[in-house]
Amino acid sequence: MPEETIAKTISVAAGVCVVCSIFVSTAAVCLKPIQATNKTLDMRKNILIAAGIISEGQKANVDELFKRVNAEVIDLATGEPVEGLRPEDFDPRKAARDPKQSIAIPPDEDLAGIKRRSKYRIVYFIKDGERIKRVILPVYGKGLWSTMYGLVALGADMDTIESFGFYEHGETPGLGGEVDNPRWKAQWVGKKAFDKNWKPKIRVIKGTVVSDSPDAAYEVDGLSGATLTARGVMNLVQFWLGDEGYGPFLARLRAGADHG
Repeated sequence: MPEETIAKTISVAAGVCVVCSIFVSTAAVCLKPIQATNKTLDMRKNILIAAGIISEGQKANVDELFKRVNAEVIDLATGEPVEGLRPEDFDPRKAARDPKQSIAIPPDEDLAGIKRRSKYRIVYFIKDGERIKRVILPVYGKGLWSTMYGLVALGADMDTIESFGFYEHGETPGLGGEVDNPRWKAQWVGKKAFDKNWKPKIRVIKGTVVSDSPDAAYEVDGLSGATLTARGVMNLVQFWLGDEGYGPFLARLRAGADHG
């Protein structure tokens, strides 16, 4: 019987590694289209929830219902649509990492803690004829442990929050992860996002909102034991509703409504 050697052992181990890596690489390549399809489907489902078309946990034909949603790529600096760029051909996350498609945010204005943002973003509408009933705005920013990605939906007045929630984050379950708690998310519904000068005013406070407070319409209860996550939520919402985010776009919509 041939004697075992270190060289032989290493060669066998290397062969096993090569075979395993081929299987893993093949699986990754084959599964990539399926993963991309599932990611798109999940995003559409979350948009439909934000739009009020379906509720969480409801079984539905997502692709069919999504035909009721209008999508548009906008230039954040001007608030105007970007001609010739289809939403399905634009990847906001990839654009945010590309220096040619993004801009650096001055530290004193970077409430969301994202450092750079894409020049363009995708927004979504629910319409009744030509009248906008609801606009859904993708938002993101830093929590305590992760970048949180969510959707804010505003009503026809571009001020009342109709829906708010996150579809991706890595915050601590039971603490910062309470951003997923339906009861906490429900508190945002009906709140006002802006003051009389259209500056973002919505905020997450420490403790519980006092119902007869003059600012109750702009306040949401804090998250017990998750102050930094709650602060991150407030900061990212205020950033994206402000001038560095969707401010110019929302101003354009309000101007159109005033003249409509």
